[in-house]
Amino acid sequence: MWKVIDSFHGKSLVIAINIACGFSIFAFGYDQGLMAGVNVTDSYLDIMDLHGKEEMRGGVVASYYCGSLIGSFVGGWTGDKLGRIKCIALGCLWGIVGATLQTAAMNVPWMICSRIVTGVATGYLNAIVPVWSAETSHATSRGMFIAMEFTLNIFGVVVAYWIAFGMSFTDQTNSVSWRFPIAFQMLPQIILFTMIFFFPESPRWLLKNGREKECLEVLAALRGDGDQKHPEVVREFKEIEETLRLENNEGGEPSFYKMMFEKDQLNIPRRVHLTVWLQIIQQLVGIGVITIYAPEVFINSAGFSRFVSQLLSGINNISYMFSTLVAVFTLDRWGRRFTMFYGAVGQGIALLMVAILTKPEIISQNPTGYGIGTTVFIFAYTALFGMTWLTVTWLYPVEIYPLRVRARGGAWSTIGWSIGNGLVTLSTPPLLARIGWATFLLYAGFNFLAIPVIWALYPETANLTLEELDVIFSTKAILVKSAEKELRGRGIDPKDPLAHLLNNSNSGVSSTKQYEKQEIPIDEKA
Repeated sequence: MWKVIDSFHGKSLVIAINIACGFSIFAFGYDQGLMAGVNVTDSYLDIMDLHGKEEMRGGVVASYYCGSLIGSFVGGWTGDKLGRIKCIALGCLWGIVGATLQTAAMNVPWMICSRIVTGVATGYLNAIVPVWSAETSHATSRGMFIAMEFTLNIFGVVVAYWIAFGMSFTDQTNSVSWRFPIAFQMLPQIILFTMIFFFPESPRWLLKNGREKECLEVLAALRGDGDQKHPEVVREFKEIEETLRLENNEGGEPSFYKMMFEKDQLNIPRRVHLTVWLQIIQQLVGIGVITIYAPEVFINSAGFSRFVSQLLSGINNISYMFSTLVAVFTLDRWGRRFTMFYGAVGQGIALLMVAILTKPEIISQNPTGYGIGTTVFIFAYTALFGMTWLTVTWLYPVEIYPLRVRARGGAWSTIGWSIGNGLVTLSTPPLLARIGWATFLLYAGFNFLAIPVIWALYPETANLTLEELDVIFSTKAILVKSAEKELRGRGIDPKDPLAHLLNNSNSGVSSTKQYEKQEIPIDEKA
């Protein structure tokens, strides 16, 4: 049977893998943007009997995140057991079932159950797909490819919005006006399911499961243009092999409970806490209040008509999508920490200005002028988030986990996202109703609070291999500066951490540069 690695090698193969990942990320974005349009469709509100029941409508939306929480646990566990490819296929099937059930829904309990099933698929895929992408990408381009994928994520949000906008001009008493947008989400998952088995498994997962020849074959296709003796292939194989040896000394694969609470030499609990809180912080910096409730803000706070507010929201989503392309060029060059720093500063200022301009005592003086000003700062906030926090919070978690728990680490990331998204989805409507403009002031404060948290607790991961990051997280110190000091005290250079790791192993290799001189078993027939 033909395989992708038969025709693609090197960067073209990595691009092909990330295009495949993009279908899943697109579906994820589409799901995020879907219900904003469905929730205001007359036929949907009539059939579900949801007119005037704001809390129930919010509950239907939030049920999706309950499902993603469940899917995260299941995906993380099976991803390490069954491999990345099989699990992506299973996640697609689960998503197709959920979308089918949603499309056919006739009452609220049916819709809630269907949303939970769809959420399970999202959580499942989000625990696996970024891991597969990171494990096949080069250390110097992981950020670029994840950023490209999340451009497709926001493209999914954009498509969902404009499909809903287009369907708003159809007969609103016909259920097709909301069933078609729901059914559309099956398309990217069907495409991904039909193609996924032609793609290579993660080389790191293959070596972990004793499939050395297959690992070499995939690494050769990814890094050496099919040559298993290529220096880059030899180097990466040795890195994975050595890191696996060290991880195996820690014992078997820990449970989710042990990952969170049981300390070990690899400091996995620390990584879990960083992962979960990073995703929660991502939601607390305010993207939910802008993307989901922007139409209401444009109407109630900025004073625009419903039609104008819908157009502005759609244009804002398009701007959001193009802003993510900036991260393609900056994320690896500027690093993860600086990207989050400047994002939080800019976002905080933008939300602070939105709060000031939408305060009733101020906007009443010049509704048109201040309404335009509010729109400008909402656009600025969304663009800054797309350039910075959108991508980093999905890339960082899959970088920092050891191989033996990487899929479960991705699951913890999705768990944090589910918790944060659920909290924001449920809390924002009452906040806007009770404190109005001060809601933006609250979220601006969260942005400014995020800066010292990132500076103190989150080490840089850019341009380090996934194996080198194990050494970075081997310190007992929690604070970044203290950890760097501890590493230097142990004679470890944070910029070349594996040199020390290998020097103390049985491999006889004293530096990552010397990997190229080592001999590894080669499949001459490959």
